[in-house]
Amino acid sequence: MEDSNREAEDVSDADAAITELYTAHYAGLVRLATLLLRDEAVAEEVVQDAFVALHRRWRKLHDPQKAAAYLRTSVVHGTRSVQRRRHVADRHPEDRPLDAPSAEQTAMAGATGDALIRAMRKLPARQREALVLRYYGGLSESEIAAAMKISNGAVKSHASRGLATLRPLLESWS
Repeated sequence: MEDSNREAEDVSDADAAITELYTAHYAGLVRLATLLLRDEAVAEEVVQDAFVALHRRWRKLHDPQKAAAYLRTSVVHGTRSVQRRRHVADRHPEDRPLDAPSAEQTAMAGATGDALIRAMRKLPARQREALVLRYYGGLSESEIAAAMKISNGAVKSHASRGLATLRPLLESWS
């Protein structure tokens, strides 16, 4: 009986903690994933998957204070998985079902057609991730390195190369 009470308390604690994290971080994580994927619906799915995975692993989490960083890392990795699947699908277009963009996607494409978004789309994925996490997410180099699972030096390199690529693109469009 005592074990079942303890398990119920653990689930209740996890539910409360996840609810608090969801309230505090959901919108920002969706924005982060949307910037990396350029697809809000898929970004929402990636973020939801990250929260579900965190809830499943809550009791195994060594430091619950780092749960927000765990979520951010999960979202970055989830966006990479989506991008890999898209890349494979792009290499095999005959295997894909034909589908037209939705009205929402068409409207968003027109609304988000500013120079910065177009320039960011030209960057390699790692450079785009580093810049989005730094300038949009406001993360430090070490937080970006942890989220991307690369060294601080690699973060500096990706960010520097990304900025060097963006400058001439933005200057030519302005």
